[in-house]
Amino acid sequence: MYGIADAGSGPLVDGWLHWRGPYQNGTSSDTNLPSRIEIGGTNHLWTFDLSGRGTAVIATDQPGFSAARGGEELAGVDRVYVWGYRGERSDLVEVLACLDADSGEVIWEHEFSDFISDIIYNRYSIGSPTVDPQTGNIYLMTTPGLLLGFDHDGKLLWQRSMMEEFGRLTFPNGRTGAPSLAGNLVIVNTISTNWGREGPGRNRFYAFDKINGELVWSSTPGVGPPFLKDSSFSSPRFDWHDGQPVFYVGTGCGNIVCVNVQTGHPVWRFQFAAGGVNSSVVLHEDAVIAIHGKENIDDTGRGRMVAIRYNGSTEPGLKGPTVLNSSAELWRNDDLSMFTSSPVIVGDDVYQVTVKGDLVCVDARTGQTRWHKKLGADQLHASPVHADGKLYIPMWHDGLFIIRPTNDGAEILDQVQLDGRCLGSPSVWNGRVYVHTTKKLYCFGGERIGANQPAMPINKAASTPQSGKLMPVPAEFLIRPGESQAFDVRNTEGDSLSVSERMLAWSKFIPDSGKVKSEIDGHFNDDGVLVATPGGNRSAGAFRLVKQSEGQSDSEGVGYIRGRVLPSPPYSEDFQGFQLKHKRKDGRSFAYPPLPWIGARLKWQIHDFSGNQVLAKTLDRWLFQRSIVFMGHADDRNYSITADVMSDGNRRQMSDVGLINQRYIVTLRGNPQQLEVNSNIERLSAKVPFLWKPGIWYRLATRVDVNQDGSGTVMGKVWPRDGVQPSRWNIEVPVNRVHTNGSPGLFGFTPNIKFGVYIDNIRVEPNE
Repeated sequence: MYGIADAGSGPLVDGWLHWRGPYQNGTSSDTNLPSRIEIGGTNHLWTFDLSGRGTAVIATDQPGFSAARGGEELAGVDRVYVWGYRGERSDLVEVLACLDADSGEVIWEHEFSDFISDIIYNRYSIGSPTVDPQTGNIYLMTTPGLLLGFDHDGKLLWQRSMMEEFGRLTFPNGRTGAPSLAGNLVIVNTISTNWGREGPGRNRFYAFDKINGELVWSSTPGVGPPFLKDSSFSSPRFDWHDGQPVFYVGTGCGNIVCVNVQTGHPVWRFQFAAGGVNSSVVLHEDAVIAIHGKENIDDTGRGRMVAIRYNGSTEPGLKGPTVLNSSAELWRNDDLSMFTSSPVIVGDDVYQVTVKGDLVCVDARTGQTRWHKKLGADQLHASPVHADGKLYIPMWHDGLFIIRPTNDGAEILDQVQLDGRCLGSPSVWNGRVYVHTTKKLYCFGGERIGANQPAMPINKAASTPQSGKLMPVPAEFLIRPGESQAFDVRNTEGDSLSVSERMLAWSKFIPDSGKVKSEIDGHFNDDGVLVATPGGNRSAGAFRLVKQSEGQSDSEGVGYIRGRVLPSPPYSEDFQGFQLKHKRKDGRSFAYPPLPWIGARLKWQIHDFSGNQVLAKTLDRWLFQRSIVFMGHADDRNYSITADVMSDGNRRQMSDVGLINQRYIVTLRGNPQQLEVNSNIERLSAKVPFLWKPGIWYRLATRVDVNQDGSGTVMGKVWPRDGVQPSRWNIEVPVNRVHTNGSPGLFGFTPNIKFGVYIDNIRVEPNE
């Protein structure tokens, strides 16, 4: 099983349930695995035609699984869950397929379209599903950030739109990673620009209740620019420290961090790069071993492998995590560099494929390189797997290697060229090896032999709650005026409090550090349920949970929640009600954008423009040239948006400004002088000419119509604000698989942060 399990609950499924395997380090105790492979031969059992860049996972039903689900007992059945993609351009979809492990036949599958991402070159499914050993449920995050939970039969249990709800960013490289499971938590690694204190772009971890998808905690253990330069899909490595469950993981800001699993509290961080750390870590005794391929922070080199030791407490500090320096290093090896492929550890040997295509063996105690073997010209994502005394290593261009490592070198047993490039790590279970390429999933091996993978030892009694804190769940909420939200108050071990223990009271709370002082437009009723004011306004804020016996004297509180209240269409915003009470460095007065809007902070400000207050794109941060803002609910549908828009510039250069409607961006583009509809610039991008000038206000309108057969039409029109609205749409784009829902939003792109864009008089209205 993977991660920190629930005490006293035996697994209902076993297997290679996470891409790093049952030991969290890319190793398996399987035997009788192939030393040579012949495509089409006896040990090539089947292939499944599905492009992919990740790792398939395998689950075996254990005795009692079917009975626990009220069905006929079918223990020992193997299922393969594979994540990939098929189709071209606007018809491309990502696919989660459940296969019969013996035949490769499809049992069930689901398809998902991309939306509002900047993925290029078909860089999809760079990630993997994860299976829960206690329930057999499957968890997955799609490339645009839908976090999904399915049951064993493929029924959707819950979903969260990480982009629209929490501001998760996408990147052209498409690296998404795999959810990780720890007890009752599903944990994902993201770069996000949320709202309020989580508005600045940071590498964050979000933990959700695996049963209902409610947010339990979010954690921001790293730092921002100039170190935050990249995404990260490093997977957490779970362990116990100081009587507490923790995980170790790399971040997009060049840190290795340690985070408390129960609370999300950052324990320590170690800065050893400027840029993303995508490789996962391994553990050796009391050391964390990590590698990166970015800029070192203490010399001019790129890339390093280090071993870090921390012997301090996991108790929360007053000023955030403990910051480790070079004194925490047991050793370093500056000759190794790798950006995404993760190491494998067997005993005292660390096996790593470097960016230059070398397989190296490193002494885990000293960091010395014992030997190296050239395998190819370079390597990208794929990590080795060790099983049956052999290393199975997919190489980017050079196919699959099977290698027997020795004390002083490596014997190449076989090298087989597969159809497509190898970007995903292999998986091993029940005497079989699975390898996914950009063309197919391969299954190699023989008869199922029955795997024997001992689970991680669990000692829940060793953990103790931290500082008496309570955890209201959900930790963050989004409701509409008139709706209510109940909360489950838990202790730090995830246990719900009994009625006698819930002598608690709620009070509105405004953090001292808050740039915008705001409260939720709602109240808690006598049953402890939050009720948003019917017909109330858009609002955002926090509540503090205190023990009734302590009243308001406990300034720290014993638990906190935060959330937003957002109306359904119709609603509008003209920015006239904001007070311009903040000062820019240039002395100009401004107001922050509406607090409940996702992704707006730091990227937009409200300015006075010729006596009228408007929303203006900021031009002081290079990273924020492109901005996406979400104003509503991810499940909003069947609405239209209009707004007044304008760009600065000249005859040769202008910026872009647009509106987001049901996961389509309708953009007025400056340099090419076009009106464009896109959801992903490579998947769907339709344009028509439209000549517009800088310094002049235009009115932009969008609408999405959905047909009963799942097709639809995306429409946009634009005209001078002081002119007459045209009767026809400037652009109408038919879509075979139209998005049926999505948050209304805003878009701005200021190339080289040179010319600003402005938005005013936004209206979101139901379609007639």
